Amino acid sequence: MTTPDLPDSVARNIAEWTKSNAEYTDRSAAEAWASNEINWGVFGVPESTVGALGDVAGMDIVELGCGTAYFSARLAKFGARPVGVDPTPAQLATARRMQVETGIVFPLVEAAAESVPLPDASFDIALSEYGASLWAVPERWLAEAARLLRPGGRLVFVTNSTLSMLCAPDIGAIEERLIRPQFEGLYRIEWPDGQGVEYHPTHSQWISLLRENGFELEALHELQAPETGETHTYYDFVTADWARKWPCEDIWVARKR
Repeated sequence: MTTPDLPDSVARNIAEWTKSNAEYTDRSAAEAWASNEINWGVFGVPESTVGALGDVAGMDIVELGCGTAYFSARLAKFGARPVGVDPTPAQLATARRMQVETGIVFPLVEAAAESVPLPDASFDIALSEYGASLWAVPERWLAEAARLLRPGGRLVFVTNSTLSMLCAPDIGAIEERLIRPQFEGLYRIEWPDGQGVEYHPTHSQWISLLRENGFELEALHELQAPETGETHTYYDFVTADWARKWPCEDIWVARKR
């Protein structure tokens, strides 16, 4: 996973997610896998109210940056045929343990989203829920998603909104004021104390990247925390109160030409 053709952020983010797996995602995996609903983001906005995916029954779906693969497990419950791809061995080890415990089994591939060892035109949907969409180099993972999709296949991904990142300090929760300049330093953010590298293209940059990789934009869903939503105990970088006022997350839907 540290091969020379991969960007430096891959190794750095593997280290970050190995740590996160030990601190939280491994012990929370059972609850995440137990859910029978497809929902989105930190506040679990139901797919039934968003409509980003639609009916996934019978669909071949590749999840790029699957982590502990709870989202792929939920897709499998709805009749999809998922394949989970992630570069972090610890995360995939948790996913494999959950497959044994639940009996929900699908392929898991250890690979970075920038270089996926799967055949061309193998999938109906390429998906990323805070995986490749946040942690992988945008130009490279979008090119891989396009390669993996069949003609007319869809790309669906969720990531932080531009506004939320403009209001995000290096340490602490998102604030109710602009902190970062949009025209410099937003595309690649290197968090302090070795917390990994994230990529945050602006809306215009995402649109350009999608077009350059052969996609047509179908929808952009700006998520709002529900009235009953509560600030996450671990992912507390954004409060529920903030996310009820402004979109903290975007879901992008595009189709391969």
